[in-house]
Amino acid sequence: MKKWLMLLLSVFMVFSLAACSGSTSSDTPADSGDSGDGEEKQEEVKLRIAWWGSEPRHDYTLKVIEMYEKENPGVKIQAEYASWDDYWKKLAPQASASQLPDIIQMDLSYFSQYAENGQLTDLAPFIGNQLDVTNFTDNYVDGGKIGDKLYGFNLGVNVVGFHYDEALLKQVGVDSLSEDWTWDEYKEVAAKAKDAGLYVDTGMKADVFFNYYLRTQGKSLYNEDGTALGYEDDQMFIDFFGMTSQLVKDEAVPTPDYMAQIKGIEDDPVVKQDAIGIWQWSNQFVGLQQVANRELKIQNMPGPGTSDGLYLKPSMFWSVANNSEHKEEAAKFISFFVNNEEANKLILGDRGIPGSSVVKEALKPVLSPQQVQAFDAVAWAEQNSSAFDGPDPIGAGEIIETLDLLAEQMAYGQLSVEDAAKQFRQQAESILSQNK
Repeated sequence: MKKWLMLLLSVFMVFSLAACSGSTSSDTPADSGDSGDGEEKQEEVKLRIAWWGSEPRHDYTLKVIEMYEKENPGVKIQAEYASWDDYWKKLAPQASASQLPDIIQMDLSYFSQYAENGQLTDLAPFIGNQLDVTNFTDNYVDGGKIGDKLYGFNLGVNVVGFHYDEALLKQVGVDSLSEDWTWDEYKEVAAKAKDAGLYVDTGMKADVFFNYYLRTQGKSLYNEDGTALGYEDDQMFIDFFGMTSQLVKDEAVPTPDYMAQIKGIEDDPVVKQDAIGIWQWSNQFVGLQQVANRELKIQNMPGPGTSDGLYLKPSMFWSVANNSEHKEEAAKFISFFVNNEEANKLILGDRGIPGSSVVKEALKPVLSPQQVQAFDAVAWAEQNSSAFDGPDPIGAGEIIETLDLLAEQMAYGQLSVEDAAKQFRQQAESILSQNK
């Protein structure tokens, strides 16, 4: 009897072990991440993204992020956004602590600095994989290169121009501006504006338009390797800033003090119909038009040498931080941002005219007449411009501040253009020499 009982218990234990073994086998997927109902668990990816801009840019960027998260439920994106000044103040300590957001909106003036400090990832390995560039030209993509490394993906191109009120122009006695207008003709318009009690414009940002002026004469603000200024003859500085500072003294252009009191685009002299036009990038035209709430036009830059002076400028980039733990996921989001047609119907070229031929075609039916003007201005410049000089060198931010300060002193007559030319060369060369 005892033997029979022992045999029965042995058989029971064998079947029990077999049953346990079968149960373990069926549970294996759960141990490796399967929920048991046929769906694989995916670890949530958290990305941080940062940009600067105005409220409309914040609003549509948040909507694009929502679209992406909806299509990619395993990804959560934390947005960090600010005004221009606050953005760079916040980014600098994050860079020092290797805690940059995964995706960073990057400007040309800081691009080289962050790239050469090893804080940005080379995006080239993601091309054709996570980053789809099928519908982009090589020139467009290469705008984000330093050497053979792709440190940023171009978010759009812009071109500088004169955005003006045609009715005010006629009011001062000028019927139209021709495509081949010159600096002398511009000064004639300025004199007529002054006589009519208007400003011709609100001044020119010193570095942007001085560089354009230099390029019309085969020079540039920086040399090719960013170790020195790109022009040798200070007479070019004297000629350009002699013209701009004289316009302020003639009261054809507002003083720096007057402009410093303007806190927003709503108070801009163009919007208030106190000035005929404004010099700015093409992506700023639509916003100006909306606030002005009347018809404005875009005019190309004065010459001679307009085609040599003009270039298509990458408006800004999306870069991926080197400290990111999710570089591939960051590249996927960038690809979505620049390729998704519905997303770009929200963006509408705010970050520059898109590079994707498919996106540009998709946007045509939804563009406003003002946006069409901006797209047309860039299309014109594509046929009437020269190669982009490349990102600004390290130290460009400090050089621009120096130039702005000198331009202000010249405008007030506190410093002669001759002395300003010498001071600028001395200070800029000192800063750039550190790049050797």
